[in-house]
Amino acid sequence: MYAVIKTGGKQYKVAAGEKIKVEQIAADVGQELVIDRVLAVGSGAELKVGTPWVAGATVTATVVAQGKHDKVRIFKMRRRKHYQKHGGHRQSYTELQIGSLNLA
Repeated sequence: MYAVIKTGGKQYKVAAGEKIKVEQIAADVGQELVIDRVLAVGSGAELKVGTPWVAGATVTATVVAQGKHDKVRIFKMRRRKHYQKHGGHRQSYTELQIGSLNLA
C-alpha cells in the first residue's frame, strides 16, 4: 500500500516504513506528525485519487532528523567582461520516518 502526499510544495510517493527528506517542517526530533494532504492512495492495481485530497486519508510520520543538504554552487560569469560572481546555498530539510497510512 502506498500514498502520494503533498508537503512543502512537492509531492512524494510514500509507503509504511520508508524514510524521506522533505522541505523543512517546524517540528522537533521525535515528534509525530499527521499529514492530511493525501492526493492518492493505492494498493496493487487499485488506486483512489482525491479531488484534490482523498477524504479522511492521513499519513502518520515521525521526525527523525533536521539538517541541511550539500551545498549547491552558483557561479555566474560574463566572458570577456571581467565579471565573475560566486555564491552558494544549502537547503534545509526534515527527514521523516513514515509510520502508517490511514483510510477513513
